[in-house]
Order: sequence, then C-alpha cells, then structure tokens
Amino acid sequence: MDLSGAYWAVVVAALPKAKVVFDRCHIIKLMNEKLDAWRRALVREAAGPLKLVSEGTRYLPLMRGNNLKEEQWPKLEKALELNAPLSMAWHLKEELTLLWEQPSYQAMEQFLRQWCARALATGIKQLVPMAKTLVTHWTGLLNWWAHPINSGKMEGTNNKIKTLTRQA
Repeated sequence: MDLSGAYWAVVVAALPKAKVVFDRCHIIKLMNEKLDAWRRALVREAAGPLKLVSEGTRYLPLMRGNNLKEEQWPKLEKALELNAPLSMAWHLKEELTLLWEQPSYQAMEQFLRQWCARALATGIKQLVPMAKTLVTHWTGLLNWWAHPINSGKMEGTNNKIKTLTRQA
C-alpha cells in the first residue's frame, strides 16, 4: 500500500490480522522527491561551473543507473563529480533500490538498518526525514520479504483513469 498514515490506520483498524506491505514504488518515489528537493536547493546556491553543469540535469539523478543511456552518463558524472553532497544522495538512492534484492529477511533488515544509519549520518536535511520515514514504516517494508507484492497494476490503472478524466 501507499505510505499514507490514513490508509495504514484504516487497514489496521478494519483488518487487524492483515500484514501491511508498503509498496516499493512509493518508497522510491518518495526518495526521488527528496533527492530532487536536495538537487534544487543545491542549484539555487551553486555558482560558476557547478551551476552550469547542474542546470539541465534535473531528471538524470532521478533515473536508476541501469536506465541511463550511454550519452547521459557523462553529464550525470560531471554533476556528481562537482557536487559531493548530491553524489552522496544519489548513491544512497541507488543503494536503496537494492533493499528488495536481499537474499533473506535478516539481510533485508540489516541492509535497511545500515542504509538508514548512513542517511542519518549524512546530515542532509532531505535524507534525514527519509530515513526516519523508513524507520516509521519498518515492519511494512520488511513484510515484503514474506509477501513480495506490489500495487503496480492498480497504480497504472489509476493513472490511466486520471489521464482519461483530465483529457475529458
């Protein structure tokens, strides 16, 4: 399900024995929002070569590394090279996607604990709340190991409905 506290409260109240599983898509979306907010803050403060390199790279840090085209890598690498905090945040985003690839529940739990500790240690104001959100939703994240489900098809259908409604 979505990370919304309202959804969570309703499910827990109506279905007390249900196992809540927070959707990977929503976790990554939230991380991308935090990363984009951090990138925008850095661009506002940037000057000189960093500002020139940072402009026009909005979507590159939000893409998974394996989805980048060969010609996009040099621009992203240059922006990350000139900006250590953005580089750190980008690498943490990439690492977070590995949470769901852990070989066991224990490995997933350890990975999540270590990721949150690293995010908190950065002191980056957008990553600290992200780590706290993951800690708050800990059980629902780890429940994925026993129940590897996602809401992708439902989200896609909802998106089509919204698009059709908007077009109408």
